[in-house]
Order: sequence, then C-alpha cells, then structure tokens
Amino acid sequence: MGTTEATLRMENVDVKDEWQDEGLPRPLREETGMDALGSPAEDTSSPPNTLNFNGAHRKRKTLVAPEINISLDQSEGSLLSDDFLDTPDDLDINVDVIIGEQEHRIDLHMIRPYMRVVTHGGYYGEGLSAIIVFAACFLPDSSSPDYHYLMEHLFLYVISSLELLVAEDYMIVYLNGATPRRRMPGISWLKKCYQMIDRRLRKNLKSLIIVHPSWFIRTVLAISRPFISVKFINKIRYVHSLEELEQLIPMEHVQIPDCVLQYEEERLKARRESARPQPELVLPRSEEKPEAAPAEHRSAPVTEDQETSMS
Repeated sequence: MGTTEATLRMENVDVKDEWQDEGLPRPLREETGMDALGSPAEDTSSPPNTLNFNGAHRKRKTLVAPEINISLDQSEGSLLSDDFLDTPDDLDINVDVIIGEQEHRIDLHMIRPYMRVVTHGGYYGEGLSAIIVFAACFLPDSSSPDYHYLMEHLFLYVISSLELLVAEDYMIVYLNGATPRRRMPGISWLKKCYQMIDRRLRKNLKSLIIVHPSWFIRTVLAISRPFISVKFINKIRYVHSLEELEQLIPMEHVQIPDCVLQYEEERLKARRESARPQPELVLPRSEEKPEAAPAEHRSAPVTEDQETSMS
C-alpha cells in the first residue's frame, strides 16, 4: 500500500522542473565528449577493463626535447659547447656522480673554464679502445684563491669522465707541453687520482703516453713510485714530439690545444737552428799568422865543420 502511494506521488512530479540547471554554467564543447561529427561521449560511469585505441580522444600538445650531444668535445650541441655552457650564474648545474661506492657532487659552474682538460680522442685498434686526452695546460693556476676547491672538483670530473667514456681498453695521452710549473698537478693530487681510479680502469689502461716530458714531470713520477704499482710504471711512455705521437696513434679526433701546437713549433724551430752549420770564423788580416817559408828557401843549420872553416 505504501509503495503504491509513493509511486502515484512520483508520477505527479515534473522532473523537468525539479532538475532544471539553467542557472549553472554550461560545459565546454571539449568537456561534453562530442567530437566534430557530433558523436556522443563515451560512458565513463564504470572504469574500463581494456585500453581503447580506436576511440576518439582529445589530443594533447607534446613538447619535444632538444637533442643534446653528450660527447666531451666542443662541437655544436655538446656539453662543452659555448652555447650549452653560456648559462646564468645562479643556475644550479651541479651533477651528482658515484665513484666507487660513494656519491659525490661536482660543481660544474666552478670548473667550467677548466673542463677542456679531458677530452675524447677517438679510438685506436679494433673495438672500443678509447683515446683519452689530458691537456695539463688547462689546469687552474696554483695561485688561484680557490685552487684546492677547483682541483678537488676537477679531480671528480676527470674520474667520472673516465667512467663515462671508457668501455673497454683505453690509453691516456698526457699533453705536458706549454704547461708552466704553477699549473702542473702536485704529487698529492696525482696520488689521489690513482687511488680513486676503479680497479677496472687501472686494469684496462694499456698505455700512458706523456708528450713533451719535462724534468719536473719526470721527477714527480720518480717520487711517486712508492705508491704506484710496477705494472703501472711499465705502461708509461715518453714522446718528445707530436710527429712521434702521430706514429703511435690515429690523430684524426685528437684535439691539440693551440698553445701546445705553438710550443711544438718553437721546439722545431730551435732544433733547426741548432742543426744549421755554423759559419767559419775569419780573423782580421792583422791577426793572421805569417805563412811558413817553403822548405827550399829555408837556411840549413850550420855544422861544426862549417863553423871551423869560417873562422
């Protein structure tokens, strides 16, 4: 009986008057689910159990990231190119790296002027045997007020670069020419680098070529022998010119700094001048020695018999 009365009351209710929403803002065309052809929106009252690949969906704009070259040269788009490094001073471009089992943060903003110290020089032989070029002329000056801070973060950058660039065997070309003594790394820095290098990197290092070695770098390596293994010492090779280096490795992708090229040219010029024959020394006529008289015009020595007859 109660149900019949409730039904009769519902029949007398005008639903249109009760649920009229003309006072509310109307939904936009995109939100109504109607496409350009006027097809009805898909029922979303219940969650779908399959992915609809054929249904009409509103397209969203896609932002395409620019291509970034992760090589360590200064080509266009590279991490070391001028366009990429030209960033505001307040931009945080620090990078977290893991060396060994510890995480370190590299202050790329501070070491940006010195990042050309390590570059990729291509490959040699067969496979992925990399050539890593270390230009000591790009190291910071020891008189810099932040020298120790720079060297610490530059050290982390060098080690992380080796981890990134080296896949198999590799060699290091150390360009020592045109590097003043105040920019040469100290023994403590070299010792720290050697101790922090992963065992895989030590084992895969096949050669350390030092170009234009000076007496100072020879002395540093000699003092470093106590904490450097004999195997590592045997991998060191001295090269005295770029021409000699070209006979050992391919040079197509090896970037030689201008100062090193100038240093090489000055050495070659000095070598040519020293090899040039020296002109003969010509004495003035007053200092010339008199020529010796011919033997036929020389007076014979006087004998005892001749002296007796003359007397």
